[in-house]
Amino acid sequence: MRVLVTSSRNTFALDIIRKLGSLGHTVVASDTHAGATGSHSKYLAGHAVTASPRHDTDQFMADVNRIVAEYDIDLIIPTFEEVFYLAARVADLPDGVRLFSGSFATLARLHDKASFQRLVKRAGVPIPETIVATDRDSLVAATEKYPRYFARAAFSRGGVGLLTNTGPLAGKMSVDDCHPTEEQPWLVQPFVDGPMVCTYSTIVDGRVTSQCTYRAPEQWAHSTGITFLAVDSTDTLDYTQRIVDALDPGFTGQLSFDFVDNDGQLYAIECNPRPTNGVILLEAEQLEEALTGSNEEAFVVEPGVERQISLAVLADAFTEPLKHLPTSLHDLIHVKDVGAGWHDSLAMMWSPATLVHGAKLSRGDHKELLGALGDDIVWNGEPIAGMSEADAAALEDVHGQRV
Repeated sequence: MRVLVTSSRNTFALDIIRKLGSLGHTVVASDTHAGATGSHSKYLAGHAVTASPRHDTDQFMADVNRIVAEYDIDLIIPTFEEVFYLAARVADLPDGVRLFSGSFATLARLHDKASFQRLVKRAGVPIPETIVATDRDSLVAATEKYPRYFARAAFSRGGVGLLTNTGPLAGKMSVDDCHPTEEQPWLVQPFVDGPMVCTYSTIVDGRVTSQCTYRAPEQWAHSTGITFLAVDSTDTLDYTQRIVDALDPGFTGQLSFDFVDNDGQLYAIECNPRPTNGVILLEAEQLEEALTGSNEEAFVVEPGVERQISLAVLADAFTEPLKHLPTSLHDLIHVKDVGAGWHDSLAMMWSPATLVHGAKLSRGDHKELLGALGDDIVWNGEPIAGMSEADAAALEDVHGQRV
């Protein structure tokens, strides 16, 4: 295969690059930031800088088309929310190149947390009671309904911007910091006790071809995971296939779900229709066959497989030394780093450049670092420049079905 991996700043993008490149595939990386970590891997045939898909969609598409032509790319693997822009403009991609993604309309239904909760209900997957708030008054009323609540925007990601009165993030955000509207609603649910369980899946022609279910024992600022431990996939594989069956026939792409494990009962919380760190726990050959759909049964990552982002674990250890240092030291000694065995140190040397880039953005826009790092590649439900009339109508339908 000749593959373009987009948004190469992500740790899991670098992992995909390494795995496919190590198997002899021609891999090219792109990002809006020249210092993106994955763009400096030794497993690349080339890398390029593109315009922001969010802020300059037309130029982004022109840049992608240029890369496809230059390297004769036959498969594009998005790794973040640029997938929405690519899917909305898939008709503008050159003939012969395949986007590893479902249709824009389907992705929108999955990403919008309000439409997602209706979808999983129809699929027979458990989900907490959900109230959609479209203004401040309805948000306040919803939070007052539940003694313990959990709320976030319908378009959000990465554990950023969470409103709750329970757990380690209680009080970090107030109702006054939230601004729900008809176009940008918030979801409020009763707080469900239990650890978060995450999944990463590849799907080809409506069939799950790989499944990784994992927990994040260590998290950065109680949001994004920095250590990853595979757990049993029996229930999540069933739930994932049920949700896929409820989508358009022949869905192909990458889906990542978050569940809460409430004393053995899993409740679906949200979907990221893109890869997450679970891909790191797959072996290279498993990922290769899962992307092509050549395996007859889904590859399932065995419980107990564990990886960590060692630099993040070390940094986190010193944010709250008394709380994190003992666990972090254990992890640093006993848990395999995501880069172990790849002999690709140049890529990891660019990690500080990515963090510095994000820090500059966060200061300029007064945002959290994690939010700022992805600000130019996210999609928050707005119409996309150049999208088809059919996709525009589908987006209106997603918004119009909110309850």
